[in-house]
Amino acid sequence: MPQRIWLAVEAVDMRLGLDGLSARIQASLGRSPRGGTAYAFTNRRRSRLKLLVWDGTGVWLSQRRLHRGTFTWPSASDPVFALTAAQWRWLIAGVHWQRRDAPAPAHWQV
Repeated sequence: MPQRIWLAVEAVDMRLGLDGLSARIQASLGRSPRGGTAYAFTNRRRSRLKLLVWDGTGVWLSQRRLHRGTFTWPSASDPVFALTAAQWRWLIAGVHWQRRDAPAPAHWQV
């Protein structure tokens, strides 16, 4: 598991490969694709996800596609958004990860 997982907020062309996504990380995000950090990208429809991970000796590129539904993606002012490991697991399962960690409303009683 990578030390950090960053979501690239802006959608990308899923035809991009290792070189294209690495260049995007460097140019658009101002970051290095190395150092144990993973970067996740999605398409406009939010039905596909690509993950770029540098493991110290090389680069991994993996892809996931949902047959139904969409990935829940942030719409932030920053170009990247950091996730916890638990949020990442919910995201790739296709679950609304932002709601999974939300506290219960104060008016709820047991």
